[in-house]
Amino acid sequence: MSDLVPDDMLPESSQSGQQDSAQDMEPRPSAELARDWAAGRLFGRVALVSGGESGLGREVAIGFAKEGADVAITWLTEREDAAETVAQIEALGRRALSVPGDIGNPDFAPHLVGQVFAEFGRIDILVNTAAEQHRCEDFEDIPDEQVERTFRTNILGPFWLTKAALRHMTEGACIINTASVLAYSGSAAQVDYAATVGAIVAFTRSLALQLAGRGIRVNAVAPAAGKPDGVAPSYLFLASDEAAAMTGQVLHPHGEFVING
Repeated sequence: MSDLVPDDMLPESSQSGQQDSAQDMEPRPSAELARDWAAGRLFGRVALVSGGESGLGREVAIGFAKEGADVAITWLTEREDAAETVAQIEALGRRALSVPGDIGNPDFAPHLVGQVFAEFGRIDILVNTAAEQHRCEDFEDIPDEQVERTFRTNILGPFWLTKAALRHMTEGACIINTASVLAYSGSAAQVDYAATVGAIVAFTRSLALQLAGRGIRVNAVAPAAGKPDGVAPSYLFLASDEAAAMTGQVLHPHGEFVING
């Protein structure tokens, strides 16, 4: 049985080690947001973007910097990509911090957040983009180690990072999670990954309810595959004051590919 979603519509992984480095991607990520955004909508704010060294995470990080935010990113193995992202942020006149580590390790989140707070003194925006996915055509062949790893990175990692960051987030702050079109369509070849992004949707809605009284918004983006610069504007909207009335919502930047449900 084939996937409900064609292979070319599958979303990309964001955590290093499961995604090609920026140098190997064709076409290479263009960071077009760095040229196109310029309204200063995030001026004076501090954003933390997990998996910000390449792909979608890079587009979001650079776009936020263009809008006036200082930005911290995480990366796992792609040192050169992380350095390039930092250089592009700093070229925009914003401060940048690059922290290597594995979000699937529960000890990393407090270490990361401590470094970000020490550098910037605040956290206004948390963006959870780091993730990994693996294809396996036969469910019975999915290795137990792969399932555990996928869940640790894709759902436990955002849990741990959000919990640590919330200690430094105040009224007006926001959290943006990354789900996927596969949370709604399913995937025959990526059952474990689809399960984690489905959990991200429920996590987003539930956390939004819990944090509403603190004035902290929680939303998510559920992209399909495509150029990262076509998806990243959804993150800018959710991070900006333009989305001040939105919480517990999931944006679906699918182009013409529509999922009902």
